[in-house]
Amino acid sequence: QVQLVESGGGLVQAGGSLRLSCAASGSIFSINAMGWYRRAPGKQRELVAVFTSGGSTNYADSVKGRFTISRDNAKNTVYLQMNSLKPEDTAVYYCNARAPGTIWGSGPWGQGTQVTVSS
Repeated sequence: QVQLVESGGGLVQAGGSLRLSCAASGSIFSINAMGWYRRAPGKQRELVAVFTSGGSTNYADSVKGRFTISRDNAKNTVYLQMNSLKPEDTAVYYCNARAPGTIWGSGPWGQGTQVTVSS
């Protein structure tokens, strides 16, 4: 099994920045992609930014140009740099891992980290 632990959330003013981290441990060999999702109050969980199995990146339109996903393979860690934060970015952010041949959301999730952006 793969365990995911997120960190880095917090309270920030609009226009500010945060960097989230997601550290993977356990059966790392069983996954080939990691990414970030979020769930805002009263809304469904949505994709924010992910690495594909081929190493490219996908971003939600709402975060393009503001958020950047990156990774450190040596540390089995994925990051999400969030700049120019807006109140609508307020959500619990989750890390997700995907095994080959599976779809996003079917693999393990982290516990989530709260991001609150004040206006």
